[in-house]
Amino acid sequence: MGFGHKVVKSKFVILVISILLLIPSAVGAAKTRVNYDMLTYLPDSMETMKGQKMLSKEFGKGAFSIIVCENMKTGEMRSLRNKIADVKHVDSVLNMEDVIDPSVPMSVYPTEVQKAFKNKNASMMVVFFDSDTSAEPTLNAVSQIRHLCTKDCYVSGMSALVLDLKNMSEGQEAKYIAVAVILSLIAMMLLLDSYVVPIFFLVSIGFAILYNMGTNIFFGEISYITKAIAAVLQLGVTMDYSIFLWHSYTEQLDKGLDNDTAMAEAINATLVSVTGSSVTTIAGFLALCFMTYEMGRDLGLVMAKGCLLGVIVSVTVLPSMLLCFQKLVRRTRHRSLLPDMKKLADGLTKRYAIYIVIFAILIIPAVYGYNNKTVVYDFTKMITSSSKSLSKSDTQFLTANKKLKEDFGISTTHMIIADSNLSGTDGRDMSEAIEAVPGVRNVLGVDALLGPAIPRNMIPDTLEGQLITQKHQLILVNSSYAVSTDQCNQQIDRINRIVHKYDKSATVIGEGPATKDLIQTTDRDFKVVSILSMVAVFFIIFFVLKSAVLPFILIAVIELAIYINLGIPGFTGLELPFIVPVCISTIQLGSTVDYAILMSTRYKTERMSGKSKHESVEIAARTSIPSIMVSALCFFAATFGVSIYSNIGIISTFCQLMARGAIISMLMVILVLPSFFMAFDGIITRTTKGLRKKDLAKAGIHTEEKQVKE
Repeated sequence: MGFGHKVVKSKFVILVISILLLIPSAVGAAKTRVNYDMLTYLPDSMETMKGQKMLSKEFGKGAFSIIVCENMKTGEMRSLRNKIADVKHVDSVLNMEDVIDPSVPMSVYPTEVQKAFKNKNASMMVVFFDSDTSAEPTLNAVSQIRHLCTKDCYVSGMSALVLDLKNMSEGQEAKYIAVAVILSLIAMMLLLDSYVVPIFFLVSIGFAILYNMGTNIFFGEISYITKAIAAVLQLGVTMDYSIFLWHSYTEQLDKGLDNDTAMAEAINATLVSVTGSSVTTIAGFLALCFMTYEMGRDLGLVMAKGCLLGVIVSVTVLPSMLLCFQKLVRRTRHRSLLPDMKKLADGLTKRYAIYIVIFAILIIPAVYGYNNKTVVYDFTKMITSSSKSLSKSDTQFLTANKKLKEDFGISTTHMIIADSNLSGTDGRDMSEAIEAVPGVRNVLGVDALLGPAIPRNMIPDTLEGQLITQKHQLILVNSSYAVSTDQCNQQIDRINRIVHKYDKSATVIGEGPATKDLIQTTDRDFKVVSILSMVAVFFIIFFVLKSAVLPFILIAVIELAIYINLGIPGFTGLELPFIVPVCISTIQLGSTVDYAILMSTRYKTERMSGKSKHESVEIAARTSIPSIMVSALCFFAATFGVSIYSNIGIISTFCQLMARGAIISMLMVILVLPSFFMAFDGIITRTTKGLRKKDLAKAGIHTEEKQVKE
């Protein structure tokens, strides 16, 4: 008894078990932590990450925020400072009173120090937390501080950004899924030949999605990007398997088989047909695991697991549903809106040279746009790049950052962890050299704060342990340059050179240096992952189709589709978050190469049966185009709807490119791939197992010489 017959025989048991499994899956999904801090995915081996650990271990500090207070009196500032200091998980608060010893006249302190904390209209305090940037205790502390602050106080920093992002994201995933489900349901109801079958498709895929989200608990946590798009992406890339099963099932019914036998045969046929397509998709996702920036591994593992679960559900749960409700399925069948593709397929084979010329012409603008796309690393831009407006409550961090820039000229803050035994003279010289670097607003360290007139033994008690310990001292460098810009990166390089001149062991950390590392890391990752995904998909196609030439043709078609998709922003000016290009290239390759494999498999089957080149290509195109169109348009509907709905820039952009990529890949496969079959049929037949003359002769297939030459 084959696998399909076992599934059919156990359909009721499968349905009961699949429903019961939803309970632990829901619990697991609810308990899986979500990480909103994208810098935590940098490898621990980087100096900036090592420095961050040192900051936490030795100074007891994980994150920090700068609070800007406008039009507040000294007494009000003191009261607010004391309230903030009492907030749980606030390690320390640094303001003017903490820096200046009351016994020392104000005039003795450097003018830059006074300006750093207070100007005519505003005052500033630095709040250090004892937990990491995106840790729950830090976010709770930032939330409490916001409640303590008046309307003229603003909390800036990465933790404030993460808190707002979390508030924006929570609850959005369910809405994304709802949008994707509704739009893909409409598309399938119109394009398939049944009104109720698409509902069963979506219910079964919903099971697979919940299983996937629930099993993420074994990873401990997932990124907010993974949580936001994984369900929609899984819906899009695994819909093919359900469509394959349905088409195979209806074909078996048309042969006169009864429902159970037809479904058993359809399950077995689907297992064979989805093996190659699912493996290429899984390989594309697993390629992301080779990124040194570990968010790639986060998304890759979750989606590879989701694809595998999608295959399992499509050959177990979905068939069981269709059989249990077969009467309803039969009553709701209708004629598909898709027309017969014979005329289109015939035209493609007769005018194939035109599409090859179009393919060649598109290469130049695609490569140009691809190489001139703008990639951004600024997390603020990534979140707010959506065309939809954000509410003030969603973007409190934006207002705070704007006030910090307006009142103190600060866009970001670097931190230097240096040797505490560095002499006062060297410390002041180093601080002065750093202050001379273009874009540096001020330097706040023990020696810079005290100045040459005050010895170190006059350090206020409040600074002991905050800025200096037995082993190290902490120096804050406020910069007017925005994170990830060339100016900021050049500034960090100059600061590093100055710091290492005085202290070889010193480390420069913070959002700016971490983002600079991120730029270098992801640039390498993009190249490595793109090559790995292409190599993996190449060999999978090679073994599935048993051809030396077809893998080159299929990858060339899909890669041009990828270049066109990622090249369009080079002409439109759309800024792409850094994680988008590398993920889109692998996802689009892995998920849409299925279309090409489907058509290639049919072409090879027809050619092996002894049909002529023209007839084989025409049949392959005519029979494959409907499935390709349904799959691509459902993928498009699901992801495009989310791109329109989401007001989080990176999510909207991600889904926009996935939606567009599905359509571009569909058009490339439908229009260009048959043309390549026509143009290169000779070399394909000579290099593909089963199509060579000796293979055909061994199989007892005798073709006319004219057909073989075609």
